Amino acid sequence: MNNNRRRNFRSRPQKNNFRRRSGSLNSNNSNSLNNNGNLNFNRNGSMNNIHNVEKAMQKYQQLAKDAQSNGDPVLAQNYLQHADHFLRRFNELNERRDSSIDKSSNEDKSLPKEEVLEKKTQPTSN
Repeated sequence: MNNNRRRNFRSRPQKNNFRRRSGSLNSNNSNSLNNNGNLNFNRNGSMNNIHNVEKAMQKYQQLAKDAQSNGDPVLAQNYLQHADHFLRRFNELNERRDSSIDKSSNEDKSLPKEEVLEKKTQPTSN
C-alpha cells in the first residue's frame, strides 16, 4: 500500500456567504461615508429583545460571582462592568416600552369609543 505517500493539500475556493446591504463596502457613494461600523455589528437584533438582554445581564452577574469566589477580583470587576452595560440597556428598553404603552393609551383616550374599537379590530399591515 501507499501509506508513506504524502497527500497534497487541495485548497477550497472561499465562499462569501455573508450579505451586504448596499453593494460593495468600498463604494464611493455618499452613504458609505456615513456608515457607522457598530450598526451592523449585531445583525440579529438580540440587543433589542428585552429577554435576551436580561439573560445576558444575569449571565455576567453569575460569572462575576464565580470569579469572585475563585479569588480573581479583576475578572469579577470586568464581568460586573459587562453586567452593568446590559443593565443600562435593559432599563433603556423598559423605558422605551413603557413610553410606547403610555403613548398608545393616551391616543386611545383621546379617540371616541367607536374609533378605538374600530382601531383595535382592524388588521395591522407591516
